[in-house]
Amino acid sequence: MHLIPQSPFMWHKIGEMVIRHRLALLAGLFVTTCIMAYFAAQVKMSYEFSRAIPTDHPRYQEYLAFKQRFGEDGNLLTIGFISDSTFTPGIFGPLEALQDSLRRIRGVEDILSAASAANLVRNDSTGRLETRPIFVKGALGRPALDSGRMVFESLPFYRGLLYNPHSHAYLVGVRLDSRILSTQTRDTVVGLVEARAAEFEEATGLELRYSGLPHIRFNMMTRIGAEMKRFLLASVLLSALILFLFFRSVSTMLLSLSVVVIGVVWSLGTLVLMGYRISLLTALIPPLVVVIGIPNCIYFLNKYHTSYIDQTDKRRALVEMVSKMGIVTLFCNVSAAIGFAVFALTRSVILQEFGVVAGINIMALFIISLILLPSALSYLPAPKERHTRYLESLWLSGLLRRVERWVFSHSRAVHLGTWIVLVFSITGMLRLRSEGYVVDDLPKDDKVYTDLKFFEQHFKGIMPLEMVVDAGKKNGFTGMRALDAFAGIDSLAQYLSGRPETAKPLSLAEGLKFARQAFYGGDSTSYAMPNAFDGAFLGDYLRPPRVRADSSAGLGRILSSFMDSGRQVTRITVNMADIGSRRLPLLLDTLRQKANQYIDTSRFEVTFTGTCVTFLEGSRYIINGLRDSIGWAFLLISLCMLYLFRSFRILLCSLIPNLIPLMLTAGVMGWTGIALKPSTVLVFSVTLGIAIDVTIRFLVNYKQELPHHEGDIRRTILHTIRQTGISIIYTSLVLIAGFIIFVFSGFGGTQALGWLTSLTLLTATVTNLVLLPVLLMAFSRRD
Repeated sequence: MHLIPQSPFMWHKIGEMVIRHRLALLAGLFVTTCIMAYFAAQVKMSYEFSRAIPTDHPRYQEYLAFKQRFGEDGNLLTIGFISDSTFTPGIFGPLEALQDSLRRIRGVEDILSAASAANLVRNDSTGRLETRPIFVKGALGRPALDSGRMVFESLPFYRGLLYNPHSHAYLVGVRLDSRILSTQTRDTVVGLVEARAAEFEEATGLELRYSGLPHIRFNMMTRIGAEMKRFLLASVLLSALILFLFFRSVSTMLLSLSVVVIGVVWSLGTLVLMGYRISLLTALIPPLVVVIGIPNCIYFLNKYHTSYIDQTDKRRALVEMVSKMGIVTLFCNVSAAIGFAVFALTRSVILQEFGVVAGINIMALFIISLILLPSALSYLPAPKERHTRYLESLWLSGLLRRVERWVFSHSRAVHLGTWIVLVFSITGMLRLRSEGYVVDDLPKDDKVYTDLKFFEQHFKGIMPLEMVVDAGKKNGFTGMRALDAFAGIDSLAQYLSGRPETAKPLSLAEGLKFARQAFYGGDSTSYAMPNAFDGAFLGDYLRPPRVRADSSAGLGRILSSFMDSGRQVTRITVNMADIGSRRLPLLLDTLRQKANQYIDTSRFEVTFTGTCVTFLEGSRYIINGLRDSIGWAFLLISLCMLYLFRSFRILLCSLIPNLIPLMLTAGVMGWTGIALKPSTVLVFSVTLGIAIDVTIRFLVNYKQELPHHEGDIRRTILHTIRQTGISIIYTSLVLIAGFIIFVFSGFGGTQALGWLTSLTLLTATVTNLVLLPVLLMAFSRRD
């Protein structure tokens, strides 16, 4: 069996070259880092929400078509409160003031609340229905408020939309300019809206609840930015502490930190150069660079110290460090990069960005390490005795002796334990389920989550679902012919209203019922769909002289918001609860059947779209993409291992110790009820790429030492455990400590990523130090 096509002599020459041209290489590294720092300073947050779906996907195309016709569906920020004294001067006055102050905020388009509610009034002299405010502004006397309240509560149009008559919950809807939703301005506007609302809260003593997609996105992105900085700092400090405890040298610690800091700068610069922004996934890259970069330093420095002890010549030790560890570190970084880069093979934009940037910068870490470490160490003093004392650590030596005892004396117990773990893992994997929510990653006691549940309890939710009904021709929704279609839409709306997870829908059918009530003098019993008899009288009242997109007179605004200019397409808007990706497809299937039942599909085409649909498709794409990426990572890493060792026996020995930790993690997820979702599926590809580093480190050393022990596999394995065990254990400790900090995240998915990855890496360390040697001996006996 051959080791690799590249000879040790080549890496020896590379080591000589690095030392010889160290000044030029350091200068080039410095200039490149300055350039990347310039771009890194321009990095921005991503404010988009549904980039998980490929742009050519039919659902995405339908969503784009909807937004072009009707505008953004997720631009409503909701404010809620409970009070049975809303129509008193002490609350209604501040509510009017709040409404006025919100309207003055640049970026706020409209306010929907009880204070701004309007009534439709029949005007026989003009033959039109006129819009008149229910409450006269500034009229805060008790008679005026009581009179307005009677009118307001007599209008079924607002019931369930702006208030819940049973719980006395009231809603204030703040509609934002859709043009700011994907810009940083959105956060400024949302912040101003909530600041004005806080003044109302202070004036009335009421507890306000906030929700809506703008509010959720604002909080998510604010926390992502804060967490990226916090975890980056924590990972650097934790790595610095471990390095200092390990090497007992400030200069060595600072040198290692320089490698990862440069790597972080390059990763942020790469984001900008690629035209990407910081998202929930790409925000993980800087801390990951720190965590993955430190093992590079440990591998190189550990070899440098052992070589210096053997040769007591600094230059020769540095060259040997590169010649021995260059190929090892290269393939370790290649395997880790593959674990991330395979995400670029998916069709999900957000995964592609994460995979490209992470893969590029993990390979960049190798270049940075290869240049900076030997060059800088050549200028530093030779290591002192205290710097290499860790090589004789008593507790590590004792631990490695136990590993040797298990490998050589208890191999049957190792096999038995492996089978027990496999049975536990497989039975747990059978319990795995896939499910995600829009606010899935937030703790159940988080205010964003509890406020969302408030609106689900009192208004059945705020997640937008849109149904588009297309007549297939212009003016398909005009005249008396359209009444049958709107009657079907109304029947579908009533079915939706009766479901526990969907709120009262808004459509032109509701506008027609409101108009009929107005035509018959405001009698609430007349709130019903017009029939053919009503249509003969209502026709003139429902036909504005000209409907413009910016019209605010009569029914103009309603018509322009719920029907396109050609009167060919109309929409049904319904808010719903965040019911998750498992129940949502079932609900959509049921609604499609009901739509086909109530609406004549031979004349009209019904399409379901909106943020709920794009979220569902996005979750599917991310999870399926991550599943596919695991297969790609497994295949590509297998090819790398086969290329590296040129032996199917070694390939099989290398893959088994890395598959078992992945299966164990999946089994633990199944037994503990952790669902498969984007943040948890991410664990498998990432850890496969990182854990295989330990395997490469062990097997390369094993192959290098085998000729020196005259092909004696047992002696070679014993020597390999003693020589590589220390660096493998310390590297694993750094990786586990680096990932475990994610447990302190405010996002449940990131927390799961932290402890699941740490569990996988811990298991991989054990399997590579214990099971891998046992497999090597078992397979060798069959040769």
